[in-house]
Amino acid sequence: MSTDSKPIPLPVTAVTCLEDRALVERAVRLDLAAGVQRLRLGPVSALAVDRTLHAELTSGHPATVLDARIVRTWTPRQPLPSADDDSPLRRRVHTLEEERLTLEQRRDRLRARLDLLGTLAADVLREIGEGAGSGETEGPRWARELDRVDAERDTYGERLRAVEARLAALAVELGETERAMDLAEEEPAELVAHVELTVEAAAAGPVGLRLTHLTPCALWRPAYRAVLDGDSLTLETDAMVWQRTGEDWSDVRLTLSTARSASATEPPRLAEDRLTLRERSAAERRKVDVELREEEIADLGPVPVLGLPGVDDGGETRVLSAPAPVSVPGDGRAHRVPLSVFTTGASSEYSCSPELSPLVTQVVRCDNLSGHVLLAGPVDLVRGSGFTGRGTLDFTAPGAPVELAFGSRDDHRVVRETEESRDSTGITQRTVVTRTVRLHLSRFSAPGEHGERVIVVRERIPVSEVSAVEVRLRKEACSPAPDAVDAEGIARWDVPLPPGGRRTVTLVYELSASAKVAGL
Repeated sequence: MSTDSKPIPLPVTAVTCLEDRALVERAVRLDLAAGVQRLRLGPVSALAVDRTLHAELTSGHPATVLDARIVRTWTPRQPLPSADDDSPLRRRVHTLEEERLTLEQRRDRLRARLDLLGTLAADVLREIGEGAGSGETEGPRWARELDRVDAERDTYGERLRAVEARLAALAVELGETERAMDLAEEEPAELVAHVELTVEAAAAGPVGLRLTHLTPCALWRPAYRAVLDGDSLTLETDAMVWQRTGEDWSDVRLTLSTARSASATEPPRLAEDRLTLRERSAAERRKVDVELREEEIADLGPVPVLGLPGVDDGGETRVLSAPAPVSVPGDGRAHRVPLSVFTTGASSEYSCSPELSPLVTQVVRCDNLSGHVLLAGPVDLVRGSGFTGRGTLDFTAPGAPVELAFGSRDDHRVVRETEESRDSTGITQRTVVTRTVRLHLSRFSAPGEHGERVIVVRERIPVSEVSAVEVRLRKEACSPAPDAVDAEGIARWDVPLPPGGRRTVTLVYELSASAKVAGL
């Protein structure tokens, strides 16, 4: 068996970044000799997971991989170099630290001298007060002593300010020098890993090697940038990638996946669930218990899993690929990788739901034409005036509508008032609850502003799930009547507001329940 002690470089060629780790792929061309031989490849990241190491030969050369393992070596820190061997940066740091120590000592002495002069000035003033009270008149001497103390305080105060200014400048220069020294004289890693590969070749010749392994300390999250230009919306999909694996990824094929390799894949256990029927009691037949509850209206797309950290992929593994090779340094910082971009026509409306918020928000809607799913993540909002804020993009399937809020309008105000009355009819003993909602809209416009602006106002009406409770919209009492009411009980008005205009929208509906209904 032949052994080559010189390591063969094993660069990273492709990376599949998962939610909390990365699958690293390396490729290299080897020149094998006939027979069994052990090769030393690397260095590789010392964080590589040993049990995930997999090596295979990609060409048709008659060769076989017998063994592949990761071998780590510990390199102790070298002793500190002598003063004569120090680099200019280290000498500069040493000089600055000595100067800083000298200035700090001088600053302490000056502060102590100023404290003594302050005490001396207080003693002189006390002596003047006591002498003036006892009838002494030594004005010239007192004036000379006060002038001398004030002159010394001014002199030492000016010296103290000069020392403090020099210390501040010294701190900035020392920090810059230390950062430069860290970048120029970075020490090699103490723990270094190599791959020892044992192969057997029937004949000498070149062969391709592909090696993969998992490594921690790498993750990614989706990020977006939406640019609104009139009726056109440009949505850029990016990936924020962090990695501190101990090596840089240079010009690699980057794939982003939402797979969770650490999660268990076992199906849930089945438990017995028995359903039984029983007769209702007389009290239950005489009385119907109802209650009001809040229910969120689900949109198109999978429902996000509550409490699940990381990337929301709708319960299905999603894979995205960078269109071009990328480089991600191993510095642990966030690096933005472009994935896709599309431009499409968008519809815009000024929407308000006064029950939730009194603000009027500009909402932009378009279809997802990126060709892939849009995972939930932050989105930077940009309009003609520049960056306007940051919002949130929910999980969106391909072709599904995308809804983005581009901030509220400061020149609009909405005030909501509610009234409720309760009455009972004498014959049927039905309880009737009448609710009146008044929405006051106003627009504050600058001088010279023209044109109406349509505000879409939405207010909800309860939806009954039992026949004993009826909900009726009193259109004759509404002012104006809603333009539309959907199956979820959301009433909608398109209210035009001229510059400086005010409008009031009134909604009236009734909840009617029979006498046996309780809890309304």
